[in-house]
Parts: sequence; structure tokens; C-alpha cells
Amino acid sequence: MAERPPSHHPPVENLERGGLERVVIDLARTQADAGHDVRVVCLFEEGLLAEELKRAGIAVHACGKRAGADRRALGRIRAHLASQRTQVLHTHNPAPHYYGAVAALLERTDRLVNTRHGMGNAPFTIRREILFRLALAGTDAVALVCRRAEGNFVRHRIVPRRKAAVVPNGIRTHAFAAPSPQARAGALRALGLDPGGFHVGIVGRLNPVKDHATLLRAMLPLAAAVPSARLVVIGGGPLQASLEALAASLGIAPHVRFLGDRDDVAALLPALDAFALASISEGYSISLLEASAAGLPIVATDVGGNGEIVQDGRTGRLVPARDPESLGRALAELAADPGKRAAWGSAARAWALAEASIGTMADRYERLYRGQAR
Repeated sequence: MAERPPSHHPPVENLERGGLERVVIDLARTQADAGHDVRVVCLFEEGLLAEELKRAGIAVHACGKRAGADRRALGRIRAHLASQRTQVLHTHNPAPHYYGAVAALLERTDRLVNTRHGMGNAPFTIRREILFRLALAGTDAVALVCRRAEGNFVRHRIVPRRKAAVVPNGIRTHAFAAPSPQARAGALRALGLDPGGFHVGIVGRLNPVKDHATLLRAMLPLAAAVPSARLVVIGGGPLQASLEALAASLGIAPHVRFLGDRDDVAALLPALDAFALASISEGYSISLLEASAAGLPIVATDVGGNGEIVQDGRTGRLVPARDPESLGRALAELAADPGKRAAWGSAARAWALAEASIGTMADRYERLYRGQAR
């Protein structure tokens, strides 16, 4: 590696709102702040969050990939790599990687690193995985987002063990203040919630994988036992109308607030007493990291990397997926015990500050970029 700060082109599919995209943006900004020349290349369109990078002075380029093999998109990636000598190409997920790998080979990029988000569970798209595996011949390292993901990708022979490295996602932990009466009062006012109520929150796209329906069903007995209980749903998506209809059919609509897509999550989390995640599948959840940094006790399904974030009985509870009874009991446990909520929330924040910062993640990637021991 050269002595000057390396330049990075992190190819991604796009920069729409989501956990992967949040990681790319925060990592690019952190690397730029450290003096690296960073540019982001989107294989398809730019996406909603591209403006955040542009405001930070980081160039974003869209390749406009069409369906099927697209030589034009490959040529655009090559042009961006060649426009200023790129030392490190860091790609995210399969399609950006096999396009990026060909471009990196042709432009003789010094170092090629991929992050494979998700858990590596079957079923797989055969063509995609064949192309991805072929691209790994010239790849120096593949980062997996948690230990369970590493085990899956290696076991399914998607990623060779010798190239696998665990790099957990990180967040801007400093954006999440320690719990305080002032922050709570302001967030409660903003949401119009009762200061004496018990408020559960979830942040995530309203899609089938997040399984908001199970959380709504878990709220039914909780609302009956704790009339002040409220569920705050942050996030938009295709299932909003059907979830609103389900809440009405369950008779809990007055206990549920659908806020839609929000960009002020850090300011809203202080209104909550607990955080819940009912997903049937996860990688290394950004929303759980944010809840931890905000000092919230968590109830989450024991899927994906959730068990590497939530420490059962210390920072929260892990429950089976698709099990509204277990989820409801865990929430009722927290509703009945303010002391436990405070202790678990404090432990969650301490863990996040020590293990889940964007700086910690960036340092781990820096070592991969420089070929240092994983």
C-alpha cells in the first residue's frame, strides 16, 4: 500500500434508505474525515440518501445498470476507477462485487474487499452465486457482518474460510445521547405521548421480513394488561395499509402509532421505554445498534446476528420468531419492572459505546484494506 491515504470506491446497488446503505454512508463519511479520498459508485441509481454524501463533499456516481449483463455499467465503473488512481475498491453484496471485480482487474486496483451483508442462508440464486464465487478469485478479503453469518457463508462454500473476516456493522454512537429526563420530555411532546405511559418502539421497513404483524399480536395482551401501553412504529413500506387494518381488527388501533419514514430516529428514541424487533431474518441490525446506543432495553427475535447484539438477561430478551406469546410476555416483563428497564438499558448503551461505533468498524476495515491480520 502507498503511504498516502488510500482512495476508496465503495460500489453498492443504490443509496435508498436501509441498513446496508446506512453503513456505506457512515463508513464513507468516517473515512473521508480521516483524510481518505472516498467516492461512492452506485451500480443502479443514486437513491434517496445520496444527497447526504454530496453535502459532506463525497462524490456519488450512478452507473444506471440495465437488466442482464450490462457492459456499459462495467465501463462506467472502470472510468470512475481510472479517473483517479484507486488503491482500494470496497464492494457491497454480490452484483456490485462481480462488476467491481472485473473493473478492478482491468484497472489494476491494488486491493479488493467485499462486504457480504445478510446471513448466507439458503435458498441461493445459482447464477448470482456462481458469478460471485468466480469474482472471489481476485478478492483479497470478504467481510461478514457477524460470527453467525461467517459460519453460514463458509459452511455453504460461498466464501472460502481463508478470505473470510468478521466486521460487525457500526453506527455513529455519538448521535445517540444518554437517556435524560429532558430528552424524554421533548420526544414525548413531539409524539404527543402520555408521559406516564409504557411505550414500545420499532424501527424498520414495513415488509414481511420484519414481521410487524407478530408484534401487533403481541401488543394485544399487553394493551389489555397495561392500558397506557403504546407501540410506536417508525418506518414506511408496502405493508402499512394492511398492518393498520390488522391493528384495527385486533382492536388495538388506539394503542399503535404509525409514524412512517422518519429521518429523526435519534430524537424519537428517548420517548421509548423499550425497543422491539420481531424479524424472521436479520443480518446485524442497525436498528438494534441504535436502540442500544440510546440506552433502551430490547426484546428481539433470536435470528441472524441479533443474539450477538442483545445479551439475554443483561441488555434485553431474545425470543423465538413468529411467537407473539413469547414476545408479549417479554414486553410485559419490562412493563412491570422499571428497575430492570433502567439496568438493561444502561448495559446496552455501555456495550454499544465500546463495541458498535462507526470508528471501531472503520478501524477494522482499515486493517483489511492494508492486508493486516484479521
